[in-house]
Amino acid sequence: MLKLFRKRGKIEKDLNRTVKIFGETISVRVIYKKLKNPELDLVGNIINVYLPNKYKRSGNIEIVKARVEIEKVMEETRIMLKGLAPENYEIRKLSNKLSKLTLERVIIINPEIVKYNKQVLKYVILHEFCHLKYKTHSKGFYKMMQKYMPEY
Repeated sequence: MLKLFRKRGKIEKDLNRTVKIFGETISVRVIYKKLKNPELDLVGNIINVYLPNKYKRSGNIEIVKARVEIEKVMEETRIMLKGLAPENYEIRKLSNKLSKLTLERVIIINPEIVKYNKQVLKYVILHEFCHLKYKTHSKGFYKMMQKYMPEY
């Protein structure tokens, strides 16, 4: 019984963490349940992450943590640009980039971006949204960047 109690404490310690995301300390509580897809809820400064049981050994927790802030900035950017939006977006590891826009107009964001300042996330997402309108780094692209982020 004592052995089981010690293991339970270690498991709870591993699942319930405090993390820094863009300079803010946020408590993250991971709960594994019988689900099809991950779910999140935010209560005060605590993010409850509900993961399907199959994720227990997959190592995808960093992607789930990053999703909260990335989704927030994606929505803020869409509203700021009056509805200009990608077909979809994904959060997945990229080998040497923080983001990219595919030919199918899907924005891919590297979850490693949460290691940087929140302004970097805002810049990267705006950069990809501008590519929805301007495929290359043309004058129009830079004007659009400057209009929405003068300090870029």
